[in-house]
Amino acid sequence: MSTFPGLVAAVVLVAQAAASQGKVTIESRTLTVRIDQPFAKVYAFLVEPANWNQWAFGLGKSLRRSGGGWVADSDGGTLKVRFTARNQHGVLDHTVVRPSGAAVHVPMRLLANGSGCELLFTLFREPGITDERYAADADFVQRDLDRLKALLEK
Repeated sequence: MSTFPGLVAAVVLVAQAAASQGKVTIESRTLTVRIDQPFAKVYAFLVEPANWNQWAFGLGKSLRRSGGGWVADSDGGTLKVRFTARNQHGVLDHTVVRPSGAAVHVPMRLLANGSGCELLFTLFREPGITDERYAADADFVQRDLDRLKALLEK
């Protein structure tokens, strides 16, 4: 099973290759988790990168401040991670910069849902990836989202 940073880097390269061949989109699926906590509370937790070590295991190991930004360790080396600034729209996008310099934009959104909220994560599929591998990657991301839900609802 691939780890999240490896997957997203490959997606960027595939998307760039597809765009150069006149293809502008690739298959994606949006994974979600409903969290029975108020939007403001969940957003306040998620907008602080230091909290991500508690649930986002796919992002890498030991997410930490370094200089003016954030870094995480991965099997392929140290990743730089840039997070979207605090905003009122629930946008939690982040960009992962691999040791190769390839930057991967990762879209995430938090939506109000009744008295709770819902977190959406879009997972892109690289061309040529097997159905089994894509399902395994989706399962990996969903486990992170489910871990977040359990953490915030306890």
